[in-house]
Amino acid sequence: MDKRVALTQSLAIFALCVGVVLPGYAFAQAADVPYVPTPMAVVEAMLNIAKVGPDDFVIDLGSGDGRIVIAAAKKYGARGFGVDLDGALVSQARREAARQGVTERVAFHARNLFITDIDQATVLTSYLFPRVNMQLRPRIFGELRPGTRIVSHEFDFGNWKPDAHVHVPVPGKPYGPPASEVYLWIVPANAAGTWQWRSAVDGALIECELTLDQTFQMLEGSARAGGKPARIQSATLNGNEVLVVLVAEVNGHELRQELSGRIEGDTIRGKSRAAGADSDWQATRVVRGKINIDA
Repeated sequence: MDKRVALTQSLAIFALCVGVVLPGYAFAQAADVPYVPTPMAVVEAMLNIAKVGPDDFVIDLGSGDGRIVIAAAKKYGARGFGVDLDGALVSQARREAARQGVTERVAFHARNLFITDIDQATVLTSYLFPRVNMQLRPRIFGELRPGTRIVSHEFDFGNWKPDAHVHVPVPGKPYGPPASEVYLWIVPANAAGTWQWRSAVDGALIECELTLDQTFQMLEGSARAGGKPARIQSATLNGNEVLVVLVAEVNGHELRQELSGRIEGDTIRGKSRAAGADSDWQATRVVRGKINIDA
């Protein structure tokens, strides 16, 4: 990078901080994010951490020259589109998609990311400043299906902890340190509320109840089994998939129960493992809670 380019980028970043628009500088999202290409090593890491495949629809917000969506289509057979406010970059992305033979699988639009419909995404990618990510966070929880993967280059979503993170060496990176951070989040289902089911223990059915509080994908709460308090040993949520381990005293002995299943509305269907035996498990939500994304 020559001194003039370095100075231009530095001035642009300064302008973003103080709210000044610099004439003649190309912005990918109005005055929100200056265009800086994502290194191809990082593009590969982003697609790998999201496990992109032929069944995926990738939406890239602030897509620049289109390299992420084009790579997803070219290498992994995915479909998708990118949006960017810079019409010149959108035209460049379209030309590159044609050159690489993926125009039937991808599209690029000159569009504001804040008014772009994102509900089609199974993978959402971005290289946006944290304050822009924070503005997007309510839309992610409100519009995307559970299990959708969110991948961000360099910047996070505040106190929403990522489900995975990789450090990518980028030798010769033309800006900043010679490495990049890539973060993955999986949109969680709503597991909050009170769930009830019956479990067979020693030939008899006992009433069980689980009350979960949910902050992003993190779960905590309380449980009862056979009318007595039970202990939640662990509770994890990955998209629609929930796994809860309960320990309860039943008929004078301690019972450890692993409950795994898929959340579908107000029903969980899956398997229960207790005393070395597996059985079908189904729980019904009798009180619906709300995911806390304002913590």
